[in-house]
Amino acid sequence: MKALLQKYRSVIRFVVLFLGTYLVLTIIYSVYLTLSRDGIYPPDYITNLVAKQSSALLNGFGVDANVVPHESQPTMKLFVEGNYLARIIEGCNAVSIIILFIAFIISFAEKWKKTLLFIFGGAVLIYAVNIIRISILAIALHKYPQHEGVLHGVVFPGIIYGMVFILWMLWVRGLALTKKSDDAKMD
Repeated sequence: MKALLQKYRSVIRFVVLFLGTYLVLTIIYSVYLTLSRDGIYPPDYITNLVAKQSSALLNGFGVDANVVPHESQPTMKLFVEGNYLARIIEGCNAVSIIILFIAFIISFAEKWKKTLLFIFGGAVLIYAVNIIRISILAIALHKYPQHEGVLHGVVFPGIIYGMVFILWMLWVRGLALTKKSDDAKMD
């Protein structure tokens, strides 16, 4: 058994760090959501902020958009050109995706300064791309409502998850290059 644990040590380390980080961050986020209920920023501060920033971006591009809290649901209602277009829910704020991103990066962490900088930069990029994604999705849904299923269910999730995948690959490749460079120095 000891030989087996030793053989798969790096895999076990990855799984424990990934699941542990994911679990801890998800619990913290869940507590945040619970404490945010009935707050002054419905449905929660981050979702409210994402909705308002998406609306502001749309307005910046000359699209008449605004968001208001939903009367009976924990969502923000998005209006484009005066028409109710969509709900921005807690799942639209990209926090769950950022948690997944962070868990993966930490599971491969080596040098903490580099890791924390990459996490910060990646989280900011994911957040910003998410706002852009929501804004473009709103325009696409406004102009092509008949394609809502494909746009909302395939194209736009593919953008955000594709970007996270690319960030993961950059991280792993960067670690491999660093390890290769370190190994060359030792020779």
